[in-house]
Amino acid sequence: MSAKLKLSTILDDTPVKLTIELPAAVHRDLLAYGEALARDGGRVVEPAKLAPPMLARFMATDRAFARLKTRTDA
Repeated sequence: MSAKLKLSTILDDTPVKLTIELPAAVHRDLLAYGEALARDGGRVVEPAKLAPPMLARFMATDRAFARLKTRTDA
């Protein structure tokens, strides 16, 4: 009989490099966002560094996606 472990499968969290094309307006907005962060006392952040936390935040706050993810994780 095997014990019930508290941890389940540990996912591979190795970063994955993606190459995407952005509309020019989206790129300009990302540049402006990075500059706004610098004005708030930080440093200018490149669009490539902004995209991952923005996507993560978007998915974390999307209620429909959270419900779907809960159903598929169960």
